[in-house]
Amino acid sequence: MSKQLTHIGNKGEARMVDVSDKPVQQRIAVAQGEVRLSPDTIQLIQNDEIGKGNVLATARIAGIQAAKSTADLIPMCHPLPINHCEIEFEFPEAGDSIAITSTVKVNAQTGVEMEALTATNLAALTIYDMCKAVDKNMSITNLRLVSKTKS
Repeated sequence: MSKQLTHIGNKGEARMVDVSDKPVQQRIAVAQGEVRLSPDTIQLIQNDEIGKGNVLATARIAGIQAAKSTADLIPMCHPLPINHCEIEFEFPEAGDSIAITSTVKVNAQTGVEMEALTATNLAALTIYDMCKAVDKNMSITNLRLVSKTKS
């Protein structure tokens, strides 16, 4: 059994999926990713000593803003009225990364996973941007959808 791509029409053209017949449901998506960086850079972030300002506060705002702007960035995404977006940061014991988790909630006719992935990615990009002057070897990795639910 093969799945059909919902964003591709019968003639191969890109299209927005019609969700008008779907019921409005609470939908929640959780995405994660990480920024790998040096322990020295992590220390600077934790001590709020990065010259551009508070890295995690800025990354949190960027992630929330990104979730709300996803439909402007990804052509076939439906604009969604985001009810809640939470961005959390953790410093794993290995001491060489920042783990990012984004949780996005909406009451809508379609899922919110692209918003959660976009929030995580933009939070990671903001960390990268704010720390690039002090760490030339950073990388953004492991961006993934962890869960999506509807009720």
